[in-house]
Amino acid sequence: MASTFPPSDDRVVPLADLFRLLGDPTRLRIVLACADEKRAVGAIAESLGLSASLVSHHLRLLRAARIVRAERQGKQVFYLAADRHISGMLAEMLEHVAEPQTDFRPDNE
Repeated sequence: MASTFPPSDDRVVPLADLFRLLGDPTRLRIVLACADEKRAVGAIAESLGLSASLVSHHLRLLRAARIVRAERQGKQVFYLAADRHISGMLAEMLEHVAEPQTDFRPDNE
């Protein structure tokens, strides 16, 4: 089986685009708001103190990048993290930033 590291550019470029999108604090807050449960635009906007039009704009970008997915239920559209990879990655990164910072010391010192 071929190694996936170092990954080729056809995998690195889309990954960099994903991180660029998630690098915007507003978009990241929107994704986190719907990481574990389906949420409507209005509910996301209200919980974050943003306008529904701004949330909708960001959700369009996030959907195009396959970070979130939309599910229609009647007249309402609900948004959720696209899959367990997205929600898992965010949970791991939140755990990482919550860890106390320690000094890095290479094994040979």
